[in-house]
Amino acid sequence: MNIGFAMAGMAVGLLLSVSSARADDAAMIAAGAATFNNYCATCHGNDLQSSGQTFDLRKLRATERNRFQNSVTNGKNQMPPWKGVLSEDEIEGLWRYIRANAYEK
Repeated sequence: MNIGFAMAGMAVGLLLSVSSARADDAAMIAAGAATFNNYCATCHGNDLQSSGQTFDLRKLRATERNRFQNSVTNGKNQMPPWKGVLSEDEIEGLWRYIRANAYEK
């Protein structure tokens, strides 16, 4: 087998894998947006545009995943707990949607 062809085949495979991962991430972000619109927008604003009366989710940093998970699952202050209402996949989609629109990437 020609090494050049093998390398080209590996490169194509890697590109397809990256493309597939991006498509999966885009699908998860879109699902997160739908979950946000169904459950969170009433308090946190349409398209993550907070009115200032609740926490601006776009301020969450990438390192605050545990804080986010805990607040969504168990509630915080006026926010109700969503444990048993939202699945782990829905919470992950919310996180990806928020991070995709965060002030700090």
